[in-house]
Amino acid sequence: MVLTDAFDWLTCRADQTIHAVVTDPPYALVEYSPEQLEKRRNGNGGVWRIPPAFDGCRRSPLPRFTVLSEAHKGCMREFFARLAQELERVLTPGGHVFIATNPLVSYLVYEPFIAAGFEPRGEVVRLVQTLRGGDRPKNAEDEFRTVTVMPRSCWEPWGLFRKPCEGRVMDNLRKWGTGGLRRVSEDKPFKDVIRSGVARGKEREIAPHPSLKPQQFMRQIVSASLPLGQGVILDPFMGSGATIAAASACGLKSIGLEVNREYYEMAVRAVPQLVRLECS
Repeated sequence: MVLTDAFDWLTCRADQTIHAVVTDPPYALVEYSPEQLEKRRNGNGGVWRIPPAFDGCRRSPLPRFTVLSEAHKGCMREFFARLAQELERVLTPGGHVFIATNPLVSYLVYEPFIAAGFEPRGEVVRLVQTLRGGDRPKNAEDEFRTVTVMPRSCWEPWGLFRKPCEGRVMDNLRKWGTGGLRRVSEDKPFKDVIRSGVARGKEREIAPHPSLKPQQFMRQIVSASLPLGQGVILDPFMGSGATIAAASACGLKSIGLEVNREYYEMAVRAVPQLVRLECS
């Protein structure tokens, strides 16, 4: 784990030395800017949606991508264009990128990756119930009780991209150890739909990051990312270390980068504890 800016680190990284990328990026840092984080802490306004309490349980804030301006979207596209270019250079041929996104902004992620030369390999669908969407019109809930502004989201897309192989997949696997995805077992391939709850309970106590992904899900993703179980997984936006913990739990090598000192220190504390969690 390294406390650093991801782009500074990537610029200095040698070519073709990373074998897979698994990351949940901050979307051009809009929601993690000091201004937006302050609004999140205050529980009022900004990109972060502060959901109401239900059954005595306070839900975690979620980013509202519907409030992003055209300028923010332009910055987001530039951000992912730069990221894709750097990742294309440091990845080995056949290396895969798993990147978390949202149905409203995924096109701002996918287009730059394809333009950078990555092959789109579909999406991994994380089936998860969230509080995004499903609301009645704001300030007119009673007047329009039968109206939903947009569907309630029940899934989270993870874009899947591959750097082109050198020749055939089997040749690339022999030379680089990459080019495909690791099967769940000899009888079961890795599938693109994974049921996943939200991170809660002990897991969230260990790592109270606003975008924490559960180990039950992350361990399946990192295992699939290295087809032969060899090489290095990179998470350039580590957060509280869910990817790094999942890789360690699966016996895989990984590097986590984080520019926010608070989250970096959280990851240093949390990763050893997350590794020890048992996931069914």
